[in-house]
Amino acid sequence: MRVGFAPAFVLAVAGLLTISCGGVTSPSQNQQETFSGTLEIGGARAFPVTISNTGEFSVKITALAPTATAFVGTRWGQGSNCELALQQNNFSTLNSPALVGAVFQKGNYCVAIFDVGVLTVAQTFTLVVSHP
Repeated sequence: MRVGFAPAFVLAVAGLLTISCGGVTSPSQNQQETFSGTLEIGGARAFPVTISNTGEFSVKITALAPTATAFVGTRWGQGSNCELALQQNNFSTLNSPALVGAVFQKGNYCVAIFDVGVLTVAQTFTLVVSHP
């Protein structure tokens, strides 16, 4: 009987260590951050995002006005203005996943929205970032 106990004990301890060390966060446990503002013609806006665990992130534009059909650029990166792009989409649209991916390291990231050269009027926007 002791042979069966040892593997079970080792698995239980390993499971507790994984939980206490802050393993990968399930997307269902992600936190949501909302960023709003005005995107000027030819402009860009960047917002800091602090990641405290590994897991998956996503970015979605949930409001864009007055031109709800416009497409804009979105970027996931690092740096005060997201100058180090880790992922970029130049065709982000309202209510569609703009960016999705994995976060392999905790730390400071950023999300940005920018005009790709097609806006004819300033746009008010809301970005929702889901992250571990």
